[in-house]
Amino acid sequence: MSATEQKSRCPWCLGFPEYVSYHDTEWGVPVYDDRIHFEFLVLESAQAGLSWATILKKRAGYRRAFADFDYQVVAEFPESYVQELLQDPGIVRNVLKIRAAITNAQRFMEIQKEFGSFSDYIWGFVGGKPIQNSLRTMGEALATTPESDRLAKDLKKRGFKFLGSTTIYAHMQATGLVNDHLMDCFRYPQVKT
Repeated sequence: MSATEQKSRCPWCLGFPEYVSYHDTEWGVPVYDDRIHFEFLVLESAQAGLSWATILKKRAGYRRAFADFDYQVVAEFPESYVQELLQDPGIVRNVLKIRAAITNAQRFMEIQKEFGSFSDYIWGFVGGKPIQNSLRTMGEALATTPESDRLAKDLKKRGFKFLGSTTIYAHMQATGLVNDHLMDCFRYPQVKT
């Protein structure tokens, strides 16, 4: 039995090696870097109606197609590039999701101007520190919370697209605003603050 198999993990990540690696190194780790927040917003908005596994497998394609998630570059993507992206098999070829990423990059920078950083803005919705849940089973995990509802509503008011409460809660989990690792997962105490 390998070391990977011996560790107790959240069961959702056990499908393929990239999923395990994502769980073991990224998911739930508090993020304060705006570029990483933007990356997850692009990926999570692309996920709408699809599995996270599908998006994770296309992550390298997104990194290439979306200028390594440089929101300043993405905000200026011309329509001609949108048409190119619709031919790119390395990403989800949905025109509404592609255009949403561009719009969201523009709104993202507006939030930076108002709050100093997107990180400062988003962490304000959880009082500046991660929410520590104590989940024993996946059945106890929530799809939305009052915090994700408020954040999604505020983002929508600011003009963001494809970022409802469920998607935003996934963002909060991924970027460590909430610790939803199961308590018996080896990562739970590692990301607990």
